[in-house]
Formats: sequence, structure tokens, C-alpha cells
Amino acid sequence: MSHPHLQISPSILSADFANLERELGRISDADWAHVDVMDNHFVPNLTLGLPVVEALARVSPVPLDCHLMIEDPDRWAPGYAEAGARSVTFHVEAVRDAAGTARAIRAEGARAAFALKPGTPFAPYEELLPEVDMVLVMTVEPGFGGQSFLVDQMDKVREVRQAVRRHGGEIWVQVDGGVSLETIGRCVEAGADVFVAGSAVYGAEDVPARIDLLRSRAREATPVTRPPGTRS
Repeated sequence: MSHPHLQISPSILSADFANLERELGRISDADWAHVDVMDNHFVPNLTLGLPVVEALARVSPVPLDCHLMIEDPDRWAPGYAEAGARSVTFHVEAVRDAAGTARAIRAEGARAAFALKPGTPFAPYEELLPEVDMVLVMTVEPGFGGQSFLVDQMDKVREVRQAVRRHGGEIWVQVDGGVSLETIGRCVEAGADVFVAGSAVYGAEDVPARIDLLRSRAREATPVTRPPGTRS
């Protein structure tokens, strides 16, 4: 049951910010819309905040997956769930009370997740798994779209997937950064099942076709599980 459902979450960071309602419409075949919230403190970039997320949640044909790259997520994260985001991710490097923040997000009816920057090890945070629904492994340094994929993060994805198996429960493993037709297979092989793709989706001529193609590439890379006792 390692991959019950491979999910594509296009990042609107690569979309046309002047036409976000239309841009969300273009990804109506995706599973999620990934919304990067940056405060110019935790990362050196400023994007959008609570009022915009609230407006997007009203018009989006797909649920919003909010990735908070902000300081003080303890204070702000539950508000994003309240505003209509169906999944809210905070960074372990910024949070003070991770379990409390995850519980507050869940109390608003959203899925809770924590994110790890490329330089942040997973092991110290394994104990948080019972509090969350997803772990996000950043495959680029957070802050800007269009960066190239860090292959060395695949070991961390494997480590998270193994920990999830040990703990049981259905916890998704998300990768974000440089995910493309070329890299998605490696992410699947390492154990990821939710894929954030920005320029790989919005840079395509035909956005729905690109979402389909990313999905089929991911499926092709899914390890075949054989019944016990059969030979390969």
C-alpha cells in the first residue's frame, strides 16, 4: 500500500498572478493547487497571504495545499485552514510547538503537514508523525520557483517513507522543487506520492495534458508489488 494514490499538486507560484482564478481553472484535473505563502522573513521572497488564500479557496476547482514559508507559523497556520485551505504545511525550522500547531490545523478540518528544508535532517522530527497527515521534503532551497532539483534529497524521501511504514497510518510524502517529467520517476522510486510541480506544469503549452503526463510518468515508476511467494 505504499502508493495508494499518486497526486499532482501544481504550484501557482509559476502561474500568472494577475489571473489566478483562470490559472486555477487550468489545473482542474490536478489533485491539489499548491499555494506558496512567503513572508520575506523566513525566505527572501514575498508572495501572497491570508486574504488571497481566502479568495482562492472560494473559486478553486481543486482543494488548496498551502505551504507556509513564514515565521511564527504557530500563530498563523490555523488561520489558513480556517480560510479554506484543505492542507496546511508549516516548516519545522520556524515552528515552536509543532505538535500543537498540527493539532490546531486539524481542529479546523484541514490536513496538517510539516516541511523540511534541504539542509534539515528528518530524524529529529520522526516523533511528529502521529500528529501529521503529510511530510514535505523540499528538493530545492525554498524561496523561488524554477530552481533545479537536488538529487541528494532522495535519501531523505526514502528515510521518511521507511519511518511512515514503521509508524503505520496513511501519511503522504510530498516533494517540492524541480519536479518535472525527468525527475518525477526518481521521486516515486524513493517513496514520494504527492508531487508539487510549478514550471513543469504552467510552462507547458497544454497544461491538462502535462498533468496527465506527469501522472503517467509517476505510475510507470511505481514499484510493482507481487503477491507473496511469487518469483520475479
